[in-house]
Amino acid sequence: MSVTEASVPPAQRARSQRRLGAVVAVLLAAAAPAGAQQWPSFRGPQASGVAQGTAAVATSWNVPDGSNVLWKTPIPGLAVSSPIVAGDRLFVSTAVSSDPNASLRTGLYGDVEPVKDVTPHVWRLIALDRKTGKVLWDKVAHEGVPKTKRHPKSSQASPTPVTDGTHVVVSFGSEGLYAYSVDGDLLWKQDLGVLNAGWFYDPDYEWGVASSPIIWKNLVIVQCDIQQNSFVAAFDVQTGKQAWRTSRDEIPSWGTPTVIEMDGHTELVTQGTNAIRGYDPSTGKELWRLSGNSEVTAPTPIAGPGTVIVTNGYRGVQPIFAIKPGGHGDLTLAGDATSSASIAWSTKRGGPYLPTPLVYGDLLYVLLNNGTLAAYDAKTGERLYQERLGGKGGSFSASPVAADGKIYLTSEDGDVFVVKAGRAYELLATNPVGEVLMATPAIADGVLYFRGAKHVIAIAAPKAAAMVGPEPAQPVTADSAAGER
Repeated sequence: MSVTEASVPPAQRARSQRRLGAVVAVLLAAAAPAGAQQWPSFRGPQASGVAQGTAAVATSWNVPDGSNVLWKTPIPGLAVSSPIVAGDRLFVSTAVSSDPNASLRTGLYGDVEPVKDVTPHVWRLIALDRKTGKVLWDKVAHEGVPKTKRHPKSSQASPTPVTDGTHVVVSFGSEGLYAYSVDGDLLWKQDLGVLNAGWFYDPDYEWGVASSPIIWKNLVIVQCDIQQNSFVAAFDVQTGKQAWRTSRDEIPSWGTPTVIEMDGHTELVTQGTNAIRGYDPSTGKELWRLSGNSEVTAPTPIAGPGTVIVTNGYRGVQPIFAIKPGGHGDLTLAGDATSSASIAWSTKRGGPYLPTPLVYGDLLYVLLNNGTLAAYDAKTGERLYQERLGGKGGSFSASPVAADGKIYLTSEDGDVFVVKAGRAYELLATNPVGEVLMATPAIADGVLYFRGAKHVIAIAAPKAAAMVGPEPAQPVTADSAAGER
């Protein structure tokens, strides 16, 4: 299939792509494991971080020893983007530098000096068989010298891809937005311009982008908050043609937008230092805004019980807002008020700096980047507990996810803490993965998919491993795809 520049796609091509999309979707559904769950975007459906269903998910494992490891596949390059799952496939993005010493700097620190790697890079999208970890295809989206620098804890491939089961869309920021078929055919690409996201006090301190694209109905939506001319925009998922674009009076931010459908309202909710905003996702029209955020915003908005939960936690400004859908105009709270007709509850302390929070059942779980986990009543905002994971905490960039009555919390050092969901803190296990973990894991059909600094790793209890495909996949203790690339 030939590549189209998204500016003026012919009508005939658009019709052909829609027919192709329908055919591919049917074939993909037929090829997927029976009852296959999807994890189509950053943090899964609507960024919830929750895998629905009754499949048993492993509580304990040991990747170095091979215990409960379904497969382990090496991925080249440097990336902190998360894996996504659709049908029988898993997708990851990466950026491969010509510098063999390119690396991430983990830990708790406040440095703002960026990494300037001016060697040529190759930006790639890779599809794996979710049953075996075998590489199905590996596509080069772009080659060249990066147009911006990156934060030492970030990468040139930080946004997570998104799929609707027919298309796979990946943002490489300044290097472009790309749409592929699930079989690896490049369908269209869009130049988003140079996206200089970094320290707002000095434009030379470039930290790179991290906001992931999302798909809502027939639209791919991207949030691009940069030093100048920030915007949110939507593109037709079939053709790449721009559907709308709305300017934003914003400094750089790194959170992914979320479409919330609740109580008869559909709102595109975005982070931002100047304001949290709600838009009509079909037109890009601003519906409401709420001030009172911190200077650096990274967590993604999520749905709570009848509210939208938005959190932040940079340098002493750590708000948590539970926003009711359907608001209009300026929703900013007056004075010391913590609630209003549009705000169910809020607090000025306790918000996370990097990890997106989690609503599981009727509880809100907030993970701070130092490994402190707090649980709140999601309806009232009452804090139920606050504990250091494992009694020691650590450094955390990945967001918590949940399934099977358990919360999974991934540290940068490569340990995954498993906490029982509930109103009291109970640590069930601490599991080693054996490499740096910056990305948020995916969960589908009882299998945990971790994206480490060097590998994608599938973890499954024996029962879940047997259900991934028509035949049980055999656990491995070595790199399953080392000779298959």
